[in-house]
Amino acid sequence: MDAAQRNSEVFADDLLRSFPPNERYLIGVSGGRDSVALLHWLVAKNYRRLTVCHLDHQLRGRSSAADVRFVRQIAEQYDLDIEIGATDVRAFAKESRSSIETAARAARYAFFFHVACRRRCKTIFLAHHADDLVETYLFNLFRGGPRAMRPVSQHSLGKTTLTIVRPLLQVWREEIDAYIAAHDLNFREDATNARLAATRNRMRHKIIPFLEKEFGREIRKSIWRAAIIATEEDALLDSMLPRDLRARLKTDSLGKQPVALQRRIIRQWLRASKVGDVSFDLIERIRSLFDSASRPAKVNLPRNRYARRRAGELFIE
Repeated sequence: MDAAQRNSEVFADDLLRSFPPNERYLIGVSGGRDSVALLHWLVAKNYRRLTVCHLDHQLRGRSSAADVRFVRQIAEQYDLDIEIGATDVRAFAKESRSSIETAARAARYAFFFHVACRRRCKTIFLAHHADDLVETYLFNLFRGGPRAMRPVSQHSLGKTTLTIVRPLLQVWREEIDAYIAAHDLNFREDATNARLAATRNRMRHKIIPFLEKEFGREIRKSIWRAAIIATEEDALLDSMLPRDLRARLKTDSLGKQPVALQRRIIRQWLRASKVGDVSFDLIERIRSLFDSASRPAKVNLPRNRYARRRAGELFIE
């Protein structure tokens, strides 16, 4: 077995069995090594009805324009359709009062939804890998909730639901590097990946190396296992939630559920009511309303709304 074959086996994943190669799919391609490797691997597995999606973030001047040209060339090389978009992410970040990193992610997903709607193709492959899973898990944990990326997840925007497939979440960055080398693939190097301004880059280049130095061992795989376990348990608990929540919740029946399900039902209920910024503290304050002796029987919500308890029911006004 040659090096190319060995490195291709690293990418093998049962996940693809649910997504037959004769169907149409979108694939996000930045031009970086991860997305280039994923595209090459899928094409080698006879995924020939892919639409390459590339968003120009307009952050790197001529380099961004060169990325666009490079991705076009790859799509032409594989004889694939391509969709190119452009967003002034810096202006968007200023307008939305968010970080460049957050604004870039929001812009990408908005672009993906736009293409999905226009192409009537509701599944997209993304090249997030094991290191991304570790960094995202820690990032979310430090922000207040140990959420991790799932191999398959669904996101909705308006009336469009997009299925996101991440086949490389078990593949490490060095394995992708080996795959790139074994297949002699060209890619674009994003210089911003080495900068420490973005929180994720600090996580990658400073925080995790610091933790490894302090513990005296490699910790990424341990964090990866914790993230995988959390993801699987999340999926199990989510499957136990009621499919249709009414506008009013019965405090008596809800109070008899395990605490883990209480929290998830409340979170689902708030999100169904278009309540933003659903934090752990907000959920706990609403849980306190289960106690009929609690006064006052209301909890403040964002945008001058309230969660109230009256006659054994919770409702939003």
